[in-house]
Amino acid sequence: MAIAIVGFLAPSAEAGSAHFVGTPTATISGSTLTVKGKEAGLGNLEQINVQVTADAQCVNKGGNKPSAGNKASFGAGVDVPVQNGKANFSITVTATFQPTCSPPMTVAWSNIVVTDTTNGISVSL
Repeated sequence: MAIAIVGFLAPSAEAGSAHFVGTPTATISGSTLTVKGKEAGLGNLEQINVQVTADAQCVNKGGNKPSAGNKASFGAGVDVPVQNGKANFSITVTATFQPTCSPPMTVAWSNIVVTDTTNGISVSL
């Protein structure tokens, strides 16, 4: 009976303590946002789903945001394989506008959020 109780109280082999290792990084090239990061404490999961959401808007040389049509939310996600309780991810999000955001206008990103939907954790960049 004591063995059964100990077995019941022991944590599951799949249980982990999911967390981002450091803060994911965001790089911008033109209208493309790329977020890279690492997650650990994933236990025996086979994969996780990571999502990135962000707001983008066109900005002119003077720092003004001239057109309401040039503001939007964008997002992307990937299923990432887990190896030894860890996962590395890279997610690319591209902003597309009508009318286009072309030079001398540039795309400015804000409200960037990275979410592991599998484990319910997120971080704002």
